[in-house]
Amino acid sequence: MQMESTLQPTPEYYWIEIARVGRKIVEEVFPIRPGENVVVTADTLSDWRVVQETVKAIYAIGATPTLIVHPATPLATSDPPRPVIAAVQNTDAWIDFNTVYLLYSRAWTKAMQAGVRYFILPGDVDSLVAMVGRVDYAVLDAMANKLAEVSEKSPEMCITSALGTDIRLKVDPARSEGHVFKLGGGKPTPGDGGWTQVPPGQATIGHVYDSVEGTLVLDGAIWPPREIGALREPVRLEVSKGEITQISGGQEARVLERWLAAFNHPGVYRIDHLSFGFNPGVRRCNGEIGHDERVFGCIEFGVGSAWAGGPSHWDGVVLEPSIWSGDTQLEQDGKYVHPDLVELARQLGVDGYA
Repeated sequence: MQMESTLQPTPEYYWIEIARVGRKIVEEVFPIRPGENVVVTADTLSDWRVVQETVKAIYAIGATPTLIVHPATPLATSDPPRPVIAAVQNTDAWIDFNTVYLLYSRAWTKAMQAGVRYFILPGDVDSLVAMVGRVDYAVLDAMANKLAEVSEKSPEMCITSALGTDIRLKVDPARSEGHVFKLGGGKPTPGDGGWTQVPPGQATIGHVYDSVEGTLVLDGAIWPPREIGALREPVRLEVSKGEITQISGGQEARVLERWLAAFNHPGVYRIDHLSFGFNPGVRRCNGEIGHDERVFGCIEFGVGSAWAGGPSHWDGVVLEPSIWSGDTQLEQDGKYVHPDLVELARQLGVDGYA
């Protein structure tokens, strides 16, 4: 990600605030029970300060943490070393701090089959203090559920933006939790089975895969490939029957086009999911996708069916969208206009919703 402070890499940076983040992770956002075994994974790009505080918080509440650090994998979703795969399917819960995340990898698949609760949580001190430590998680959870509720009232959704996004698709409520994804948090109960949870401030709305049609203009961030991150210029995608058919724009569009072509696999062009971003601690992109896809008011598109055997998965962010569920408008230029969503934004203390 792009560094914004010469002080940030030091141990003293946010050293008090990050303690709260560790506790909120294991007590509120992704609750851990005393006596549980928790595997924590990190790669050599992870922020060690965040990892340490979370491991300490796990141990402090009476659970047993096992920390595994390994070299960063070459691609998001690619398989980690074999010992990691073995460990994550033999635990109660798994927190993944890998910057090159393990979601959709063989390790993730094995963990889901074994009934493990999985929390993907990439990010550095800056990101996690803003996204976790300083937000009201109960209200964020309520907003995730409200977005799902209002989006599913109509079978069709329309998304536009001033830069040229004009996408239409059919909603499929059965896919709204994204395969085995938890929409929000909640305390685990015995017999829950395996499920995946993402950082707070995002809600995925299920869609009919071949129904996505139109033009998608990404202007916030794209990752991977590592060469892009926060966008300097828009990337325009033409979409037909849920597949990207054309990519245009400047230098970053060419980087994306070459990167995707190198896979020589149709799965990397498939629109896999779309998600609302609404974390009040995230107001602009910084190049770390777990942060950027939660910009308040954005819509994020995940591309690449890695969960179904595709070679990779990538995400792109549309800032300031206008969104309709049937005839009901949810957002206008990145600002929520649906009365229930406006009230929740007000409770979150977001500027402009007084």
